[in-house]
Order: sequence, then structure tokens, then C-alpha cells
Amino acid sequence: MINQPPELTYVALSAALTGLLWVPIVLNRFRELGVWGTLKTPERNMQAEAEWAYRLVNAHRNAVENFVVFAPLALVVHALGLASPATALACALYFWGRLAHAVAYALGVPILRTVAFLIGFAAEATLFLRIFGYV
Repeated sequence: MINQPPELTYVALSAALTGLLWVPIVLNRFRELGVWGTLKTPERNMQAEAEWAYRLVNAHRNAVENFVVFAPLALVVHALGLASPATALACALYFWGRLAHAVAYALGVPILRTVAFLIGFAAEATLFLRIFGYV
């Protein structure tokens, strides 16, 4: 394994997580719609019958929206040489918080979902504050 800073490791892991959340959604579509139904252009307002799949679509969208905030902040911390134990912890918490968020969202666990989201937000805030010298 390449020896790299934890900030970059967790950016890569978070990118992989975000990039793979669609897989169970598409597998569910194959189950619900068959091969052709999945491969053709979706119709307007087409929603999965399985509630978990519908919720996971929303979790994936939320993961994408948050990753575009997290990744640049973590990369700026790295580029400016501002890495610290606090930024390493923040990046780790971001990844694990996003994983917990996706699982809790798919399973329909509202309080855990919200707490996991807030952990991710706190991680982003920590990185932002580090960049501007407050952490």
C-alpha cells in the first residue's frame, strides 16, 4: 500500500463510496424492471418500488452534493501543508459518517441518518476552519 496522508486516503475512500452507491440501486432496477427496462431511457418520475432503493437514491444524491464540498477542502489542506491530527480525524469521520449516512438512509433510520450527516458537516467545517487558521 502506498504511504499517503490520511486526508488523501479518506478523499479516495469517500470518492469510491460515493461512486459505488449506485450499484445496489441499479441491481434493484434489474430485479424490478428486467434488463430492457433498466437499460432503456427512464420515464419521468420513475421511482423504485423498493423503499430502500428509493431512499438510497436520495442518499447517493446527498453524498455527491457533500463530496463536492469535502474533497476540495481536504485537497486544499493537503496542498497548503496544513495537515494535522484534527484534519486527519475530520477526514476519517467524514468517510465513516457518510458510510453510516448511506446505510441509515437506506434502512430508514432517521435519527442516525441525521447524526451521520452532521458528523460529515462537522468534518467539512473543521477542514474549512483549518484552512483559515482557526483549528
